[in-house]
Amino acid sequence: MKSNTAISVEKLSKEFRLRGNRHILSGIFRPEWQTATAVSEVDIAIASGEAVAFLGPNGAGKTTTTKMLTGLIKPTSGQLHVLGYSPFERNYAFLKKIGLVMGNKAGLNWDLSARQSFELLQKLYEIPISAYHGRVKELTELLQVSHVLDSQVRKLSLGERMKLELIGAILHDPEILFLDEPTIGLDISSKRNVRKFLSYLHEQGKTLLLTSHDMDDIVEVCDRALVINHGRIIFDDSMDKLSHQYSNIRYARLEFVDASPNRSFAEKYGEVLEAKGNKLVIGADKKQIMKVIATISDKYPIQDVAIERVPLELIIEDLYTKTP
Repeated sequence: MKSNTAISVEKLSKEFRLRGNRHILSGIFRPEWQTATAVSEVDIAIASGEAVAFLGPNGAGKTTTTKMLTGLIKPTSGQLHVLGYSPFERNYAFLKKIGLVMGNKAGLNWDLSARQSFELLQKLYEIPISAYHGRVKELTELLQVSHVLDSQVRKLSLGERMKLELIGAILHDPEILFLDEPTIGLDISSKRNVRKFLSYLHEQGKTLLLTSHDMDDIVEVCDRALVINHGRIIFDDSMDKLSHQYSNIRYARLEFVDASPNRSFAEKYGEVLEAKGNKLVIGADKKQIMKVIATISDKYPIQDVAIERVPLELIIEDLYTKTP
């Protein structure tokens, strides 16, 4: 592995053995097994200091790959090195060099305060006490959570908890940070703060591997994208190349006072992704999207509106259909 390579993956695969016969009796005495391939012969090379988006629809293999990279599960086959270590060996020196944040899983103890959890991490990672105090002060001020350090974690808002989870993951100053949906469920303000913080970490030379369904997370933090679908890498290039062909399209997410217009009416003005109940998602050229919203609102009063980039799922679907 080259010295400036943080992550090196060759022909990495992961298969799971699943029970096919689930009958309560025959499933025990005459089990039938099936093999499901989650990741298939993936090749990845990430240089130190890169911020890389790892994208794909649900079930594509993102989380499985991330768990192999961090040593949580063992590959079925292939070669895998992170900072020169084999992750599944769970070498202590390796664990001190990585950080992991999973948006749907808690890393801090909910019954303790954040400060108490951080003190526990200080002991586990053997962080020098002077460096520890300075780092807690710097990070909590950057993420504006100094005032909740002594509150029980379970009593905090989702945004506050996620910021503290991030601090806990990088308190030991890891070289690589793995992030799996770090902004999931957060409000707009909290998402913005987390993105700014991740950009700050990237500027400090940290290597980031970010998984997210939010295109704004990806665009604001990452320079390169890896797209996986059905366990295979289908795109590996710069963010500019991924988003350029979709950059002129915007989608309006509309919520109406009453029922939304029917699909046939809305399709006169753009591409309709959703038309159900009092909600409509419609896409158009970014120069025309405001005009489309105004035209629709003339006949159907709108109570809320959000304008978004092309949904990531559509980009991935488009890539997949174009891949041989």
